[in-house]
Amino acid sequence: MKKHFSEPEVQADPTKRVTMQDIAKAVGVSKSAISLALKNSPRVSAAVRQKIQAKIKEMGYQPDPMLAVLSHYRRSQNRMPITAELAWINCWPDPKKLRTYREFELYWQGAFEEAKRNGFRLEEFSLKDCETFERIEKILRTRNIRGILIPPHGSLILDWGDFQWDNYCIVRFGHSVQNLRVHIVTSDQLTDGMIAFENIWNKGYRRIGYVATRGASIKTARFSAGFLHGQLKVEAKLKLQPLLLDEINYQQDEKKFLAWLHKTRPDAIFTDLAYLRDMLTKAGYRVPADIGLVATSVLDGNATAGIDQNSKEIGIAATQMLISLINHNERGIPKFCRELLVEGSWKDGDMLPSKI
Repeated sequence: MKKHFSEPEVQADPTKRVTMQDIAKAVGVSKSAISLALKNSPRVSAAVRQKIQAKIKEMGYQPDPMLAVLSHYRRSQNRMPITAELAWINCWPDPKKLRTYREFELYWQGAFEEAKRNGFRLEEFSLKDCETFERIEKILRTRNIRGILIPPHGSLILDWGDFQWDNYCIVRFGHSVQNLRVHIVTSDQLTDGMIAFENIWNKGYRRIGYVATRGASIKTARFSAGFLHGQLKVEAKLKLQPLLLDEINYQQDEKKFLAWLHKTRPDAIFTDLAYLRDMLTKAGYRVPADIGLVATSVLDGNATAGIDQNSKEIGIAATQMLISLINHNERGIPKFCRELLVEGSWKDGDMLPSKI
């Protein structure tokens, strides 16, 4: 009697990588459709995209990291054509004032250049010109703009109304836009505060004071933390209490500042207040003969010595993060906010000559 044996079941090779071609064959579409669906491109219908994405999840497809590196290399060797737009939403009452700050102008320059390098065009949309957020959003929808950069807005409280954030990828610069909880790119103020204190100390200054704006709470807290960390090695009698000013009433701020000066007698001051230099001069103090002056931003702080926050790099990093969100289709308000910090650099200047 013949024995009949069933054919052994062929097992899939677990070491074999699932490819886009495998997904295309399983779904019954072209390989290019798979590539477009991975980018969530509107060139593939929503129904087909959902079918492809479900099959990708089912089959466990993962992009080949080496091919991704090669693709990035090829893109970097060629000038990218402009294929899409990104939005920079300016809500300042006077839109032109935003970029009169040199830091913010460099945010724009870095963001614009990085967008162009990756085939995007960055365009500014002014709330003043568009009149309402509803109007801005309508323009973004009409032009199929999916990425938004939100620049700093100081103490301005924004009412976004019913803006449909779920349709967009969003990155903000810094913490001044407090009522929009999205990913952040900003300067590393904690490290910058430590860098500043170390350099001031190494130049021979020992009574080092910190004067800052109370309103910029998170920024102030981080610079303060870095500054106070630097003071850990200082003996108690040389540790000066930081002074926080409201930057609302100049006369009151001036009165508090002069009282603090008389009490603490600093030989150098680290500050984010551009008008502090004028207060010192008005009070009869010579900079730097009597007091050295150091800015948290040498671009906007009215002092030649201090921190260069590398603002153009912040703009570049923000655009890179935004493009990454678009490529991964991560839209709307995230469950967890990511914060990317860019370290600043120390800049010597004649307002802090060496005392050693």
